[in-house]
Amino acid sequence: MELGLVGLGKMGGNMRERIRRAGHTVIGYDRNPDVADVHSLGDLVDRLKGPRVVWVMVPAGIATQTTIDELAELLSPGDIVVDGGNSRWTDDEKHAEQLNAKGIGFVDCGVSGGVWGLENGYALMYGGAAEHVAKVQPIFDALKPEGDFGSVHAGKVGAGHFAKMVHNGIEYAMMQAYAEGWELLEAVDSVTDVREVFRSWREGTVIRSWLLDLAVNALDDDEHLQKLRGYAEDSGEGRWTVEAAIDNAVPLPAITASLFARFASRQDDSPQMKMIAALRNQFGGHAVENKK
Repeated sequence: MELGLVGLGKMGGNMRERIRRAGHTVIGYDRNPDVADVHSLGDLVDRLKGPRVVWVMVPAGIATQTTIDELAELLSPGDIVVDGGNSRWTDDEKHAEQLNAKGIGFVDCGVSGGVWGLENGYALMYGGAAEHVAKVQPIFDALKPEGDFGSVHAGKVGAGHFAKMVHNGIEYAMMQAYAEGWELLEAVDSVTDVREVFRSWREGTVIRSWLLDLAVNALDDDEHLQKLRGYAEDSGEGRWTVEAAIDNAVPLPAITASLFARFASRQDDSPQMKMIAALRNQFGGHAVENKK
């Protein structure tokens, strides 16, 4: 299958490689000419045989909207656009309506896997009409992890990004719990090897997880996280999760508290946020702030 891929950053570049390893043809465009296969969106569309599938992997908001505006003028009826970035689910309905007016299909896809996705595969949550999803299915199959899980047609347009948003909200709460436990262990004199306590939890416990593995990796790199400043950004999806909870009258005390904890990190050098920052760097390659 042929795919046009727009956006070849940390995620998009690795996704291009994984799809190619599965035997598909990927033509990639990026504003950075050093990584791009073509020099414009127009060139990308011209290189693809119809009906085309173009996957957009650029930052949410203006960058995604601008790309979809341009593709709406370049593509033909029967083509498909996939938004694989972290767009807000409410934008998906607008994008689907905009493209549908031109006879172009739209699928939204939440993607999880970070810098590890090339080797491990990407967890995919996608929304859209069944006939549009079917046209993209070979690419979903190439990107997903091996085995029976890691890929789901979550529902209508917007369902993929909504599911990914909730996933990220849960992620916020899980990281916060690990961070709080780590800080408490570090605070007492009786526990003399906090890193090895965390390592021991990796087998036989109900809290073992990939995040726990990554926490141990971070502690192996910097046992007491002394090199990091206790500051952690939020991607926006945690906020959207809390807003959706308010709109639907669903109580989310743990996720909400974890979001507010990140806000608190911007006021002081929070020990807990050192762990949050370390985990975000481990799984997603997100930037950390080192102590001066």
